[in-house]
Amino acid sequence: MPRFAEHAGGPRILLKREDLNHTGSHKINNVLGPGLLTKRIGKPRVIAETGAGQHGVATATAAALMGLECTVYMGEEDTQRQALNVARMHLLGTEVVPVTTGSRTLKDAINEAMRDWVTNVATTNYVFGTVAGPHPFPAMVRELQRIIGDEARAQVLERIGRLPDAVAACVGGGSNAIASSRLCSGRRRTADRLRSRRRRRRETGSARGDDQRGWPGVLYGRRALVLLQDANGQTIESHSISPGWTTPASARASLLHDTGRADTPDHRRRGD
Repeated sequence: MPRFAEHAGGPRILLKREDLNHTGSHKINNVLGPGLLTKRIGKPRVIAETGAGQHGVATATAAALMGLECTVYMGEEDTQRQALNVARMHLLGTEVVPVTTGSRTLKDAINEAMRDWVTNVATTNYVFGTVAGPHPFPAMVRELQRIIGDEARAQVLERIGRLPDAVAACVGGGSNAIASSRLCSGRRRTADRLRSRRRRRRETGSARGDDQRGWPGVLYGRRALVLLQDANGQTIESHSISPGWTTPASARASLLHDTGRADTPDHRRRGD
């Protein structure tokens, strides 16, 4: 059930917890489906990318459960600051490959996983944990993670008898945010917004680097609103204390933005 707090004269805030799931995050919702699909189509191996390590641990868990070979790509910088999750993946029998190119974070881990997948597609299934990449990856993650929004929607209606005025979600790759958007489904009120907060950019000197809304670009084989790119369309390195927040864009978050169901606060006006 969502936990909530209410201040005198202030808003009622409800928190949907996913950290009590097996492996400690919402990522387990997503990995079991692709794992079963891998078994069904007869491939012996799965690969995944991970930033904070939660998706890697969940994929390693599913692979161990289903008897699949597993390789997880993780930025070298992230392997150092998330060493505990690396150890958990090793205990589950998964090979963790540190990625030393680029910023050595999640963006580069996704690139390496894509290279592995297209090279070994006959034997390997890519368990993508991020709402990005070409179809059907974003659609699969959305459908497998929608349980978050479905549960929260039912629980909110039971507790307060109506849908919330606003939904707030952090956006790294976008899987929990797109799941949370189910809470807004079917509403017509002006306040029906999914407000997402992205990580701050690193100083780049880009003429468009301060635009917090992003502009069209191509990333991971998919057109999206890319927040972190220069005037030539090249991806700019990001920085965050959270390893899972270092992706430059989310395809599904871009769709929500284009359809008017999401907005991204302008940090310049907020003085943030």
